[in-house]
Amino acid sequence: MSYETVMKSLHNHTPVSVYLITGDQAYLVNRLKNTFTGLIPEEERTMNFASYDMESTPIAQALDDAMSAPFFGDRRLVFVDHAYFLTTDPHKGIKVDHDMDSLLTYLKHPEPTTVIVFLATTGKLDSRKKVVKTLKKVAEVVSLEAIGEHQIKQLVETDLQNNGFQMQPEAFSKLLQRTGSDLSLIMNELPKLKMASYDSKQIGVDVVQELVTKSLDQNVFDLVNDVMSKQIDAALSLYRQLILTKEEPLRINAVLVSQFRLLIQTKILVKNGYSQGSIASTLKVHPYRVKLAMQSTRRLKLDDLKRAYLGLIDIEKSLKSSTKDPETLFELFMLKFLNEVA
Repeated sequence: MSYETVMKSLHNHTPVSVYLITGDQAYLVNRLKNTFTGLIPEEERTMNFASYDMESTPIAQALDDAMSAPFFGDRRLVFVDHAYFLTTDPHKGIKVDHDMDSLLTYLKHPEPTTVIVFLATTGKLDSRKKVVKTLKKVAEVVSLEAIGEHQIKQLVETDLQNNGFQMQPEAFSKLLQRTGSDLSLIMNELPKLKMASYDSKQIGVDVVQELVTKSLDQNVFDLVNDVMSKQIDAALSLYRQLILTKEEPLRINAVLVSQFRLLIQTKILVKNGYSQGSIASTLKVHPYRVKLAMQSTRRLKLDDLKRAYLGLIDIEKSLKSSTKDPETLFELFMLKFLNEVA
């Protein structure tokens, strides 16, 4: 079931008895949770709504609540939050006894007056587990994985239109770029963009450039472009700026390595006939990142990407095993890279 479909059914007050929510789109998860909560009249929520954190509470407690009849109301709502036992995430250190047999018994005959919502929004579902197989058969599964540019645009436009605002296409593109197409970041930025454009009700590219700070991923994307364009001064300047903003050198390097790995993988997959969507699915990365990678790799040689990648791996080893200055290591990397590709 898609996000749009489940939202429509909830607004129509036609929920099913069991839901399984997956994916790490925090903004969409929170909107869904708020909409589910709206199923219970506010004056009934004290008695007919409860949320249980599986990192600290046994599943049996949530099931006891789910099996109870609603108190002076039509239905009961139960959230089973952080359901890590449905995923491959080991969650080391958590010592909560979860009775899976009781859960399987409940799923055979869910309480018809209860809506129980399992939220497994961190880690990947472990489809080998019997309880996961059963849930997939019984529950409406709502997948909130990385969404595409078109869906993000629809959500942003809906929010803006509801408040009487419009955003220029160039401004939307810049917003995607600055936030790395992270929906939660985008929706967090919208209030200040609307406030800055309150009089005109038109959000332009200048406002986005002024108010939306580049994410580390976006800065690294620019850094990659500087490296591959052999612009040593621009690359060194941006690297120093990241250090001055207290970004850890190892983290900067890790994101650089990740970006070059993505460029190499994308170039190889494009050569083998993969589309943007299939690349995103295969590599399990956001479609917008793949879009940018495909644009970049058209003008880049695979051998040059490999040289840069291996050079950054060498920096990582030096950062972990020596006290050499990170800026000096990056400068030496740039000089060596330029000499090799000259």
